[in-house]
Amino acid sequence: MIRIENLSVSYKETLALKDISLVLQGPTITGIIGPNGAGKSTLLNNILKQKIAIMSDKPQTTRNIINGVYTDSDSQIVFIDTPGIHKPKHKLGDYMMKLASSAIQESEIVYLIINASEKFGPGDQHLINIVKELKVPTFLLINKIDLITPEKLLEIITFYNELYDFVEIVPISALKSINVDNLLSTTKKYLQPSFKMYPDDVITDSPEYFVISEFIREKVLQLTDQEIPHSIAVVIDRIEKQEGKKKNIIATIVVERKSQKGMIIGKQGKMIKEIGSRARRDIEVLLGEKVFLELCVKVIDNWRSKPNQIRDLSYRDDVFE
Repeated sequence: MIRIENLSVSYKETLALKDISLVLQGPTITGIIGPNGAGKSTLLNNILKQKIAIMSDKPQTTRNIINGVYTDSDSQIVFIDTPGIHKPKHKLGDYMMKLASSAIQESEIVYLIINASEKFGPGDQHLINIVKELKVPTFLLINKIDLITPEKLLEIITFYNELYDFVEIVPISALKSINVDNLLSTTKKYLQPSFKMYPDDVITDSPEYFVISEFIREKVLQLTDQEIPHSIAVVIDRIEKQEGKKKNIIATIVVERKSQKGMIIGKQGKMIKEIGSRARRDIEVLLGEKVFLELCVKVIDNWRSKPNQIRDLSYRDDVFE
């Protein structure tokens, strides 16, 4: 939204406009909220038909707000992928929950997405309580319907209908693209008249370096076990391009303990080579060009509990104010 108040414009000595106030409505902001592993990032990537949000089976994969821009012939929607709602265990967790809260407050439509194959628990009730405080159209998206029977789906719909009066309940499979087109067409019924803020070929307003760092972090999540996924961050140190050569990307994987550094590097460097190889393929698809990716590993003790370190690792400053 762009708000202009008391605008006056003169051309030479002629007053053309005097004390004009107006509001220009930009694309509708749609927040995607839900528990860890519900499929928020998978849905965003499916809607955009291109990967910008990382995915893994590890909790708290999404740490930052990721904006996806959907554009078709008659509409433009900005989707906000948020961290999964959970009880924080450190300063980074606090940061993630503040991000999710700010995204919800900015949203003009909210998608609450749940995993149809998971039982209802305290975290789900917490999300229902959040939804009850909202004053915007809220959809319930029942995801992963390919994993349940039609009878179970009906049972879930009935259960959630008794908890809250959602404007729409839409069963989907984000991974298998079931009913996602119907979700978009239904969403359009709730859009306000607006102008297109982004060119048609823009799918995110997140900086290039941020998306690249997330692709690298995703590969660490997918290739490592136990405590490592939660302990890492990725910083892009430099992106440079020389004429006639591949784009050169230098990045640092940050861990909390020396033992984790050895696990990331792997025996004879095999693990870090595999991380780099997989990340490079995704980065090349994103950028549409060949790249050279150089990775190193750095230890910063207990960085997730230190607000200054979290800031230094490219997380938003304003969340700590």
